[in-house]
Amino acid sequence: MAPTSKADKKAADAAAWMFNVVTSVGIIIVNKALMATYGFSFATTLTGLHFATTTLMTVVLRWLGYIQPSHLPVSELLKFMIFANFSIVGMNVSLMWNSVGFYQIAKLSMIPVSCLLEVVLDKIRYSRDTKLSIGVVLLGVGVCTVTDVSVNAKGFIAAFIAVWSTSLQQYYVHFLQRKYSLGSFSLLGHTAPAQAGSLLLLGPFLDYWLTSKRVDAYDYNFTSLMFIFLSCTIAVGTNLSQFICIGRFTAVSFQVLGHMKTILVLIMGFFFFGKEGLNLHVVLGMIIAVVGMIWYGNASSKPGGKERWSHALPTSRQQKHSGFPESTEHDGKV
Repeated sequence: MAPTSKADKKAADAAAWMFNVVTSVGIIIVNKALMATYGFSFATTLTGLHFATTTLMTVVLRWLGYIQPSHLPVSELLKFMIFANFSIVGMNVSLMWNSVGFYQIAKLSMIPVSCLLEVVLDKIRYSRDTKLSIGVVLLGVGVCTVTDVSVNAKGFIAAFIAVWSTSLQQYYVHFLQRKYSLGSFSLLGHTAPAQAGSLLLLGPFLDYWLTSKRVDAYDYNFTSLMFIFLSCTIAVGTNLSQFICIGRFTAVSFQVLGHMKTILVLIMGFFFFGKEGLNLHVVLGMIIAVVGMIWYGNASSKPGGKERWSHALPTSRQQKHSGFPESTEHDGKV
């Protein structure tokens, strides 16, 4: 019975990752066509539309009975919304103010920041192999994506805010699901309306500041509206799969294995948009990154690869506060 359960869990994990990879790569391709071909450069407003569509999905599912009533304190929701919105705005501003190379370095730095959050807040301990495999992934993705690197003061500040807010938002997804026993749909039901409202309210003003263009003055036509609708539809799957993956794993695993999407986007770009960017160091970087991801998957799944440790308090004192004794030994792999 146990082997079957383990096999089922592995199959579910693989399905969750595949769901996230397919929807993430799909939305990148659709958004690239929407922005580059049809000139819809209002990224923050578009993200607000994504969350509005996701909100509609959660309302329908709740009405059908697939999402059960749940509780999330307003203070926790506000903190999550601040992290998430600063992440979205920070990444957009960082891309505008920094070179592509430094922008990619900032994205890569989310992995060590996420590791730091887990070590400090969750008392996670990584084995040597797990740490080395993360380093290999960073090296490989860096080799195939980082080209020109130039930085300025305001660009560095924007990147710093983007990296920390994104890492905190992803950590918080796992934290809230664990603390309040919320499923992915339930958590989305709480967070998506708040993000949709705030981004649709502030998005047009921020996009005007970034692009000097007004979203209401855009020349909407059938084709551009179709791409906007397609982007919003795929975004429902992207938002849901992100919550599923982080809930099943952790923010660090989501970041490390998530760079497979970067590799796939590069490969698809070569197929669809020409091979002028395909050279030896890019191919070498892809190979290194994939080897690192496979190594990370194996290393982190082994006993001691990635475990949560808790420091003991005196038993009577611990029972007085929580009613449960706390062990001095590690709690197990996470």
